Amino acid sequence: MKKFLSLLALLFLNISFGQSTATTYYFIRHAEKVDNSQNPNLSEKGLKRAEKWNTIFSEISLDEIYSTDYKRTLQTASPTATTKKMKVKLYDPKYIPIEVFKKEAIGKKILIVGHSNTIPKFVNQMINQNSFTDIQDKTFGNLYIVTMVDEAITFQLLKLD
Repeated sequence: MKKFLSLLALLFLNISFGQSTATTYYFIRHAEKVDNSQNPNLSEKGLKRAEKWNTIFSEISLDEIYSTDYKRTLQTASPTATTKKMKVKLYDPKYIPIEVFKKEAIGKKILIVGHSNTIPKFVNQMINQNSFTDIQDKTFGNLYIVTMVDEAITFQLLKLD
């Protein structure tokens, strides 16, 4: 009987703690900007794209939204954050402690808004590969999705209009 109870306890622990948790990251570049100045706002087209992202993400239960501290990225994230009643968290693309970021995000769904050169680099760091290059200047519809379950990492790039 004692062996049976021990075996039952081990089975319970395995079921309780052996379940995997998925973490999903959604990476996008900021929408179209008005000009090439240092910190421009979004253009009318960019504001419409930000609303389009809001529509896309309306079907996803996000836990956190991150953005760099620029008008164009914050304005891209803002409609989704407002709809979901969430605060946008700022991050510095020059300093991202990847392993800490991964650990703090376990089990969450996170939207990350960045730039043509920072988003592919961030994704590459997350997937431990050098799969993506800088986004072309006129490309604003890339959606990178990275999913992690334990040590397994899957990723895909959706090219939306």
